[in-house]
Amino acid sequence: MGSLENKTVIVTGASRGIGRALALDLAGRGATLVLNARSAGHLGEIAKDCTAKGRRCTAVVGDASDADVAAKLVEEARESGGPHGFVHAAGVLFPGPHLWELSEERFDEVFAASVKAGWQLARQAVPDMRGKEGAFAVFFGSGAAELVQPGIAAYCAAKAAEEHMARQLAAEAPDVAVIVYRPGVVETSMQRQAREAEGGAAEEVRQVFWEIKERGELITPEESAAFLARILDADPSRYHGKTIRAG
Repeated sequence: MGSLENKTVIVTGASRGIGRALALDLAGRGATLVLNARSAGHLGEIAKDCTAKGRRCTAVVGDASDADVAAKLVEEARESGGPHGFVHAAGVLFPGPHLWELSEERFDEVFAASVKAGWQLARQAVPDMRGKEGAFAVFFGSGAAELVQPGIAAYCAAKAAEEHMARQLAAEAPDVAVIVYRPGVVETSMQRQAREAEGGAAEEVRQVFWEIKERGELITPEESAAFLARILDADPSRYHGKTIRAG
């Protein structure tokens, strides 16, 4: 029996990409799931696929940066004795514009998806998780947190902020395994958006991301998700306060 058996885990960004792949993997390892995405999309279908693996799975549509939505996620997790952990996989990119060309709405959305939603999850879930054996909080980081790349400045800044917020949480909640997970360079819709970027710095963005693809450096969402799931199903406390990278 793995560490995830009969534990309840919240996963944001679960309607596509790595979040979707992770939800399916965790369900296969015996976890009960509360899945979240900002729009319905394929979320209901994914919840059904997870349920078919024999575990309860609930879908909550909404922006996790909203306090009411984050609270709803935790309330649903409590129905199954959780939450025992959360994985904040949601994020948005909006590639192409120079920093001064990016609208205030887009800038706020980038930071809300990565930073504020992560904070809301911590704020709502960590008090419940403290004292639970094997509890964990995973924040999706990125090499972009250390990258200077015209055309994705807001994303780079948001990921740097999210990673540092996670490190602060690790210091404040030593009884919860707080982990920054850098999922690798993954073939997702975000990668495709970058290869089709528009705006003042679009050419630079497109060139960087096309070169990544042409060099064959992309991994699949399933590969990245499986790497993280194995860690969570073993002993996540070994990685408390650390940044881990896929592979």
